Amino acid sequence: MNDATGTRPPEFELSNVAAGPDPFSLADAVADPGIDALVLLFQRDYHCGNCRKQVQAVAERYDEFEALNATVVSILPEPVDRARSWQASYDLPFPLLADPDTAVSDAYDQPVRFGVLGSLHDLVGRMPVAMIVDTQGEEPRIAYTYEGRMPADRPEIDDLLDRLRDN
Repeated sequence: MNDATGTRPPEFELSNVAAGPDPFSLADAVADPGIDALVLLFQRDYHCGNCRKQVQAVAERYDEFEALNATVVSILPEPVDRARSWQASYDLPFPLLADPDTAVSDAYDQPVRFGVLGSLHDLVGRMPVAMIVDTQGEEPRIAYTYEGRMPADRPEIDDLLDRLRDN
């Protein structure tokens, strides 16, 4: 989805182990009149320390996202039991979705480095992505995408909040 700004995001439905409906679907979130935007955080994998820090930092400031009528959704390319383990550790106040076969991560073109090796082992291959989906128009549209070039390369929370304010 490189430079997908302005395009309609792919539909999806995944198991949710945290706050919100289970399963969680893009269509239902878009239909919710209380949600003006979705912040999709595509994580690397269960073991990723930077991913864990990111969801904890967002959780600490989640009231700021809610004040902007935005729902943060973390998408973990792991089975439901691993996502549940994250939720047990962090008690996230936003949806945490399990994407065990990486179908959604792949549909959103989450970058994978190192060719075949990277595709076989997310720890070295899958890069983080943050995306804002504007749900206010007739059709949802991708308003912003940040693709990490390195495992720790992620937008600052203030940057995401500023993008939501400018949206």
